[in-house]
Amino acid sequence: MNLSDMLGYADIQQLSRIADVYRCECNGHSKNDLIQSILSTVSRNDVFEAQISSMKMEDLRFLNSLLFEARNSFSLEDLLARVQHSRFGEEIIKPELNPPKKTKRSKKKTEAVEKQLSPREMIAKFKHHGWLFNGFSGPSRYLFQVPNDLKTRFRDTLAKRFAADLQYTDEPPIYRDEQMLIHDDITHLLHYTYHNEIQLTADGSMYKRFTLQLLDRFGVQEELPAKGAWRFGYGRHFNQYPNRFSFVYDYCYHAKYINENQTLLTVTGPGEERMKSRPSSEAEQIYRYWLKLYKGPITHLLSLVHWINTLAVEWVTVESLRTVLVPFIKPYFYDDANTILEQRIMAMMVHLGLLRLGEHPIYGAVVRMTKAGRAVVAGVSLEESGPIVVH
Repeated sequence: MNLSDMLGYADIQQLSRIADVYRCECNGHSKNDLIQSILSTVSRNDVFEAQISSMKMEDLRFLNSLLFEARNSFSLEDLLARVQHSRFGEEIIKPELNPPKKTKRSKKKTEAVEKQLSPREMIAKFKHHGWLFNGFSGPSRYLFQVPNDLKTRFRDTLAKRFAADLQYTDEPPIYRDEQMLIHDDITHLLHYTYHNEIQLTADGSMYKRFTLQLLDRFGVQEELPAKGAWRFGYGRHFNQYPNRFSFVYDYCYHAKYINENQTLLTVTGPGEERMKSRPSSEAEQIYRYWLKLYKGPITHLLSLVHWINTLAVEWVTVESLRTVLVPFIKPYFYDDANTILEQRIMAMMVHLGLLRLGEHPIYGAVVRMTKAGRAVVAGVSLEESGPIVVH
C-alpha cells in the first residue's frame, strides 16, 4: 500500500503525531484534514529531503535495511534486530561506583549519550514520521510496513545524494570481465572429481595436491592460503581454500552436485546431469546462494549490492564508492568495512560476472555493472529463509 492508503487506516492519534512532526497546520480533530495536510506536506521535495538530511547515520542504516526487501511486512522482533545491526560499535556507558564530580563538559557528554534512542524508541520515531505503519486487522496488526511510494522516494533521494559524491570516468583501457568463468569452473570441478579419486583429510577438505591440480584448471588463478597465515572466510573449508575456489566448492556442495563420503569426494547424480548441461537459471541460483551465505556476516549485503547496481551503471571509481558505502558496512571480526566492501562484496561480484573491474590511468580502480549483472540483481530477491550455517 501507498502512504495515502495507510494514512486512511491509521487512527487519529497517529495522524496527529505525524502532523506534529511535519508541523502541519490543520484541524486536528478532522481525520480528513489531517490526511490531506500530511500528504500535501510530505509530497514537497524540500520537506522530504530535509527530513533525510537531518537523519543520523544509524537512522539511515536502519532505513536502508528496509528499502530493498521483497517482502512488505516486518515483525517487531525483526525491526528491533535491524536497529541493533544499524549501530556500529556504539559504546554503552555504565554508571561508575564512585563517579567523579561532573563538570559542564562531562555533563554535556552524558546528556548526549542519554539522548540515544532505544530500539523501540527508534521504531516509534519512524512511526511518528509516517515511515512505518502497523497492520490494521488480524495477525497483520503485529506486523509493520513501509509505504511503497515512500520506499521509491527514499531510494531515489538517496541515490541522488550518493551520486553527487561519486567520481564517474570514461572506459578504462583494460578491465576484467569474468562472465561465464564461474560456470566453466563448476564444470571443471565436477569433471575432475568424477574422473579422479579425490581423498579428503580428517576435517573434510581435499589434500593439497588435488586442490592445486583443480586450481590449475580454473579460469581464475588463486594461490593457496599461506601455511600458518590467519584465514577468515565465509565457507565450509575457507581455511584451506582460496576465496573464490571456496565459494565454487560450497555452491557445488549446496546444489548437491558433490558429496563428502567420509574420506572421498564424489559426484552425485545431479552433479552428473550438471556435467552434461548448465541450467539456464544458474547465474541467478549462484547469486542467490552467495547472498544467503554472506548475509550473516554482512548484515546489509542485499542493500549494498543494490546500491552498487544503482550507482555503477557507468564506470565509477572504487575510491568514491568506498566513501559512500563504507558507512553502511559493519566490521565483522577481523574484516574491517573496507575489506568487506572490496574483497567480500565487489571482488565476489566480479567473480559472479555481475561487475567489471578496471584500472584507469588517472583515477585508479574503477568498476561498472555488467548488463547481465544488472538483470540478475534487479530480478532476484533474497528469500525469507535465514542465513546458511556452514559446518
